[in-house]
Amino acid sequence: MKDFFKYLTPGEEDKQWGIYLNVVGTKHTHPDEEYPPKGHPSGYFFNWEKGRVLNEFQVNFITEGTGDLETKDGRFLVKTGSVMLIYPGMWHRYRPRGKTGWAENYIGIEGEAVNRFLSNPVLNPKTPVVFCGLKESLLDCYYNIFELCKKEKPGFQQIASGYSVRLLGSVISMVKNKDFKGKNIEITIEKAKFLIRQNIDKETNIKEMARSLNIGYSYFRKMFKLFTGVSPGQYQLQLRILRAKELLLTSDKAVKEVAYATGFDSIYYFSRIFKDKTGKSPSEFRKE
Repeated sequence: MKDFFKYLTPGEEDKQWGIYLNVVGTKHTHPDEEYPPKGHPSGYFFNWEKGRVLNEFQVNFITEGTGDLETKDGRFLVKTGSVMLIYPGMWHRYRPRGKTGWAENYIGIEGEAVNRFLSNPVLNPKTPVVFCGLKESLLDCYYNIFELCKKEKPGFQQIASGYSVRLLGSVISMVKNKDFKGKNIEITIEKAKFLIRQNIDKETNIKEMARSLNIGYSYFRKMFKLFTGVSPGQYQLQLRILRAKELLLTSDKAVKEVAYATGFDSIYYFSRIFKDKTGKSPSEFRKE
């Protein structure tokens, strides 16, 4: 894609949506080329000596080259496959290294939804560089956003904001999983998830399963929750309720049969848990 940047003027309807884009762009900076390039508004342009502070959140994906990002918390290496997260109100400066240059893809977003995203503990201004690797899924988000913003057809902000959420969600997921990738614990948790899903029609004893996987229960439970966001027991229950929903909607099985097919020995316990999780009894859910 050719270099370009575009500053957008979101309307009140865009702002009420909860997330909107202010700027998008892509730039290939050649070795020893002046940086940053001229032509940006005063609120965005900066030099290395002074740096800058933005009011928006920027997500900058580096797909070629190497550089440095500096904040008040230190200097961070930015290499191919890195994502720079520039937080609102954070003093910063960055640039490619002269010998390599770099290729960057960036968006600047604001809104109430963005503020909620930034409250996620995974997003930490003290670690503003995340290494994601050259993920096609990330680049696809940027390219879709760029095409939408170039044309500015009615409703483009809403569609582009959806890709922005997908982009940010992908980055958060990569941050959460970086401590697991390629390690034995990741393999163990994937085996556990497989066993739970495979035995969805019966009550799985999580402690016994951990023992069969040669891992201590307390450590297994802690790492499973870090990996999936829920405990092993809740993960199992969510799968069973999901399967129960499918059977209620797609089969003629009686509620009692659905309960047994998803590992519940008591129809009364099944009905109570189902209502707790869905807000409706199995019979009410089936009627809708």
